[in-house]
Amino acid sequence: MAPLSKNRIRLTTSIFWLLLLYVIVSLFWWYIILETQNTQLKDLSLQTIENKKTTLTVNHYNSSVLAIERVAKRNTQKHVGEGLTFLLFIVIGAVYLHRSVYRQFTEQLQQQNFMMAVTHEFKTPIAVAILNIETLQKYELEPEKKSKLLQMTLEEVSRLNTLTNNILITSQLEGPRSKLSKDDLNFSALLKDSIQNFKNRHSDNNIVEDIETEIDILGDAFLLQMMINNLLGNAIKYSPKGKSIYCQLTKQNNKVRLAVIDEGPGIADIEKKKIFDKFYRIGNEETRKTQGTGLGLYLCRKIAKDHNADISVTNNSPTGSTFAVTFQV
Repeated sequence: MAPLSKNRIRLTTSIFWLLLLYVIVSLFWWYIILETQNTQLKDLSLQTIENKKTTLTVNHYNSSVLAIERVAKRNTQKHVGEGLTFLLFIVIGAVYLHRSVYRQFTEQLQQQNFMMAVTHEFKTPIAVAILNIETLQKYELEPEKKSKLLQMTLEEVSRLNTLTNNILITSQLEGPRSKLSKDDLNFSALLKDSIQNFKNRHSDNNIVEDIETEIDILGDAFLLQMMINNLLGNAIKYSPKGKSIYCQLTKQNNKVRLAVIDEGPGIADIEKKKIFDKFYRIGNEETRKTQGTGLGLYLCRKIAKDHNADISVTNNSPTGSTFAVTFQV
């Protein structure tokens, strides 16, 4: 979170709590004034009865005193009840308003970070692709260098395609007319194809497969492949060079479990519940070095949910994270 945004939130929060404190103090002051008036009215009524004591019978005098005290007590109970009711509504309204304002600030900040990330993520692959193509046009390169430039260009264009698809699919899945097609799919073959594609594009990373064959599920092939690509891309992004990425697919009873395991730095427990939120990314947007827009894991959760599946993240031992998607079949 940027310092300016943090200061803005702190200022808004401080003003909010000061206003809330002022309202509560005013409420208590209102109660004190009413109780003071109630006491004065009681004393005045008792004084009036006391002045007429000689003209009243003992029973009439006692009953009048009791009546005045009952009225005063009833007024006190009414003031306390009204005060507590107002205080309850004020607290509930304040909590609701505070959450709404904080959520709005957070969403606004996340959207700003998203726009910053998208701008950077789009410009980088486009700039790299243009530079590589211009280099190939101007110079006669050796086949090895030419192949390396083409491979680099292909990787950047593929990353750009993934980013574009994430944004478009997010918009489509959140739309009111979103429809999910479910076909009988060979999930094992779909996963193997995705892994092979990543192996071709990321030869520096070692992806270890442990896939049971002929596992079928009902689902949308395009969306499931996108979910797999996002999980694999996330693992590659945070895995140091030379470390392996493990991809497992198993079936037990009526459950199919897909697990993508990396040996990266891992995820703090406090972040585990947030990383699947839309636009959320760990760290500061201005100093972050890793690529991404904050939509990949959000899409994974959305796609998993639409396929009657649960997605979770746990620690891998000794380091890294395990992302698991469990389908009910």
